[in-house]
Amino acid sequence: MANVSVSKKACSVNPLKMSQPIGGALAFMGLRGAMPLLHGSQGCTSFGLVLFTRHFKEAIPMQTTAMSEVATVLGGYDNVEQAVLNIYNRTKPEIIGICSTGVTETKGDDVDGYIKLIREKNAAVAHLPIVYVSTPDFKDAFQDGWEKTVTRIVETMVEAPKSAARRDPTKINVLPGCHLTPGDLDELRTIIEDFGLEPTFLPDLAGSLDGHIPDDFTPTTIGGVGVEEISMMGQAGWTIAIGAQMRQAAEAMQKKTGVPFRLFERLCGLEANDALMSFLTDISGRPAPMKYRRQRGQLVDAMLDGHFHIGGRKLAVGAEPDLLNEIGGLLTEMGAQLLVAVTTTQSPVLERLPTEEVLIGDLEDLENLAKAKDCDLMVTHSHGRQAASRLKIPFFRMGIPMFDRLGGGHQLMVGYRGGRDLIFDISNLLMADHEDNHEPTPDSWRDGVGPSHAATSH
Repeated sequence: MANVSVSKKACSVNPLKMSQPIGGALAFMGLRGAMPLLHGSQGCTSFGLVLFTRHFKEAIPMQTTAMSEVATVLGGYDNVEQAVLNIYNRTKPEIIGICSTGVTETKGDDVDGYIKLIREKNAAVAHLPIVYVSTPDFKDAFQDGWEKTVTRIVETMVEAPKSAARRDPTKINVLPGCHLTPGDLDELRTIIEDFGLEPTFLPDLAGSLDGHIPDDFTPTTIGGVGVEEISMMGQAGWTIAIGAQMRQAAEAMQKKTGVPFRLFERLCGLEANDALMSFLTDISGRPAPMKYRRQRGQLVDAMLDGHFHIGGRKLAVGAEPDLLNEIGGLLTEMGAQLLVAVTTTQSPVLERLPTEEVLIGDLEDLENLAKAKDCDLMVTHSHGRQAASRLKIPFFRMGIPMFDRLGGGHQLMVGYRGGRDLIFDISNLLMADHEDNHEPTPDSWRDGVGPSHAATSH
């Protein structure tokens, strides 16, 4: 069992974590026709806009209540009402998702009460779905904001079936964690549909942020799961929750509708995907299609080929808890050692990570620990590139934001194909690093090749 500790520094020097409100806003972006609205200052929203635009390379719908110092002191009702009416009149959204921020939480704005008053005073928005989530950014992290938002959507928008007879066993709810990319969701959709099942993803970023070009300009999200589809999720036969962060939402779904759930803490690697195939076989009554037997063989072969390069590596990983669990678990199964694990927030998966110590800290902690433990591979988002450069070790980008490379939204790690491709990408990175920096040259023949890279010469 790993020991989980929290950094004692007075401040984050090089932040790893992102705030709850933008995690909640991203969850709302997986709904069709949605407009996320941050109740706070303009700066809070500007940060999220820049972050997501640089990562997804797409237009990002996000609005703000633009709280000033005076409005914050007097209360934000007027700002929330004006924002809701402006959004409704100008963009005609199917749903508005409101996330609070630190400044309005400190003031103690009663946003649920505001929404009730706005509906009473303005008939035009009386029946417009408006979901409010409390996501103060002075505590917790990005993953927590996503978790709370999905749970709140389930609690407020999913309708309980009038009778169990209306439940359709071929319909499956999928509650993906924020660590999965649109590419991962597309892969999962294909897998589930190949078993004759009909999945509904909540949220569905693959429909809104997968990089497709719409026919016309749309000021709201251009795809995702619809409001009506969400209301009917109570008629599904099962709920599949992916990542420990989705347990609360799955339990809320079960409590409200009676739909049972199966939680997969990981879907990256051989054993995790064997469990998924077994579960889909059980609930569909169909054997796994032959193509997945072939893909499983490809993953096993990739693990055999990749372990020559990954085995024995000393890892330093900085990521949200569920992403840390996915990548750390896969690479340790390949023979690597997870010596440094730095994350952003508490989670039950942290104690089960294959390492001795997990630190809730920042990228400075990741760099210092990686240097102290002589790590030779770093995995984190794009802000870790300078640390890896200073340490002169290979750097693999995973997570949000990934702004200095294309295709972050399509990076794949779930399913047999996802694990296979991830192993190839990391192995190729290590091979290139060996060729560029550790191949013997006429100048180094006298001293020979360093022992830490001898294994990569296979």
